[in-house]
Amino acid sequence: MKNLPRMVLHAGEHQIDAYVARGAQERALGLMHRQSLAENEGMLFVNGEPQPQSFWMKDTPLALSIAFVRDDGTIVELAEMDPQSTEPCSCETPVRFVLEMKRGWFGERGIEPGDRLSGPVFVG
Repeated sequence: MKNLPRMVLHAGEHQIDAYVARGAQERALGLMHRQSLAENEGMLFVNGEPQPQSFWMKDTPLALSIAFVRDDGTIVELAEMDPQSTEPCSCETPVRFVLEMKRGWFGERGIEPGDRLSGPVFVG
């Protein structure tokens, strides 16, 4: 993960330091085996085209919050994911971006579906 590019995103006044996973292998590995994340650190998954998304937590010891995000940065759906779970966490709305943060990060900051993220990858 050290070799992944990083990108600064914003959720209102809150800065996010995101690792960017663009390739299939990077997206498949995600945050697996990661033991910790800094307070405002996360991972942005970038898919080629908007599509329904499904994630699981196999081999991921961290509890995470996940945001499913449209091309314009609008958060469509938020969910909480349990460590090591093989239960899928899905979003049927087609989205290109998925952002994983430490569990509770969005809720602690009052960020909800309909709010927008900003950053160089989002259009509009």
